[in-house]
Amino acid sequence: MVDRPIDDLDRRILHALQHNSRKTAASDVAESADVSPRTVRNRIERLEEKGIIEGYGAQVNYEAAGYQLHTLIVCTAPIHEREEIARRALEVPGVVAVREVMTGAENVQVEVVGVDGNDLSRIGRELNEVGLEVVDEDLIRNEYAQPFHLFGPDATDVDAEGEGD
Repeated sequence: MVDRPIDDLDRRILHALQHNSRKTAASDVAESADVSPRTVRNRIERLEEKGIIEGYGAQVNYEAAGYQLHTLIVCTAPIHEREEIARRALEVPGVVAVREVMTGAENVQVEVVGVDGNDLSRIGRELNEVGLEVVDEDLIRNEYAQPFHLFGPDATDVDAEGEGD
């Protein structure tokens, strides 16, 4: 059996928070898990302290907010500098997220929002100045997310180890 830093209650809490962190009430999770709301709040605090929950954020529909140039910029960074450069990319105005990719030459993905084509060009130049080589740019139309299935209330330890159905 694989030793995991979380148990079934933690997974339930994570699933509920990933589903909708704004509207998830400790009392709702507590009732479904047959524990007290205080237990759920304590667990959330512990998950935050351990760095398992890193934060909470709103999913923004940039197009509905009037910003149609929501773009994914695929970049290359030297492996030995990738993390440092990725963090510096967050300082470029218009950058909303940066992902490091572990393999391949296209090893940094930068999510940006630009007001117009000139703004996207500026963002590209500034990413270049922090050490990223822009390889590709793709407009994002929609983004969909869901909670990790192994955090769900129906997941079992056998499923979590990859040995279940």
